[in-house]
Amino acid sequence: MRTPTRIPPRPSNPYDELASLADPEPITEPIAEPIAESISDPVPIPHAPLGDHDDEPWSPPDHRRARRPRRRRRRPRRKHRLLKLLIAAGALAVILVLADRCAAMYAEKKTERQLQQALHLEAAPQVDIHGFPFLTQVLDKRLTRVDVTVPHLAADRVSIARVHAAAEDIRLIGSLPDNVRGAVIGQLEGNVLLSFDDMNRELAASQVKFSDGGGNVIAARGSLKVAGQELVLRAQAHLRRAGEQGVSTDIDGMSLDLPGIAVYRPGGGDKSLLLHRETAERISRDAARVKALFSVPSIAQRLGLSPDDAAAVLADEERLHEVTGAPRFVDRLMQVNLVDVVADHPWLLGKVGIDPKVLEGITRLRPPELSDRLSFSFRLPKEAEELHLHLDKLTVQRDGVRADVSGSGLPVGR
Repeated sequence: MRTPTRIPPRPSNPYDELASLADPEPITEPIAEPIAESISDPVPIPHAPLGDHDDEPWSPPDHRRARRPRRRRRRPRRKHRLLKLLIAAGALAVILVLADRCAAMYAEKKTERQLQQALHLEAAPQVDIHGFPFLTQVLDKRLTRVDVTVPHLAADRVSIARVHAAAEDIRLIGSLPDNVRGAVIGQLEGNVLLSFDDMNRELAASQVKFSDGGGNVIAARGSLKVAGQELVLRAQAHLRRAGEQGVSTDIDGMSLDLPGIAVYRPGGGDKSLLLHRETAERISRDAARVKALFSVPSIAQRLGLSPDDAAAVLADEERLHEVTGAPRFVDRLMQVNLVDVVADHPWLLGKVGIDPKVLEGITRLRPPELSDRLSFSFRLPKEAEELHLHLDKLTVQRDGVRADVSGSGLPVGR
């Protein structure tokens, strides 16, 4: 007989032993009433209305939210590429502009040095090259416009305060960049300023001052000593062109002033010696001087008195005071020309307060000699003559004399 095989016992689970040591769970009683109520009152199930869709197969409802269609995000690669291209183009444009301006400035400085050496100037001129871009003009060998301003240029007896020239359509001659032999200026227009300050300083030996006399007239004023007395010399200088490169003056309206006494105007047939108001008023208050004047028939006649009236005035003091006290007596006396009178009656000068030696020295002066003291002239430098520049319009301004300069087809350099 076969002995049955003995099955070894199952090893115990340590977790079961731990569970047996825990507190027993509380027993919960089932809730009967709510279940009964839910069973006794069943919820009616709604029926869909009968219609045409009864034959459609039933499918469970989809309670998932409808998802919005996703927008495709455009990748910013194209924008970044475009932005980089714009930045690169802008940087390149800035570099080209800077290079062009640097080349123009270099050409301006080099031209200034060459002009200073060629014209023997103390101060360097100012050169401004116009037109953009400059490098394309150089490659084309034709510049649009160049402005040149030269300060203090020597011209004959005086110096020119400023020369400004605007050259247009300039054609370069030679190979670039360093073998440019010269240029041809198509059209040049400019102006020359002769400053009154420079004229007064440089012509100080003649003791003459020039100023704006109004219109196109230069007022000239100087000093002259005659017989130990200082006289003021005045005249008007009218500008005129001397050829195509020079300017000179015509002097008229000349007068020699004895301050506070009289004014003498030399001339061909219109010489005059007129008393100042101060002298005329002083004579009208002095009976002895008035009688000296009325004793000369020609003067009495010019004052409106006949010979009989003049004799009555000389004999009657009341009549004398009546005549000299009239409002228009001083004005009439200032209009009397004493040149011919004092020539025949030189003693009369002492009666009216004029030194006869002064008048004698004045009458010996000749208008050409006086004109030389007040006249001036200047010519453009020989470099301007070589370029065939010519002066056009002459005008008098507040600060000096301005002359317009022009020329065309002017060769410069070799």
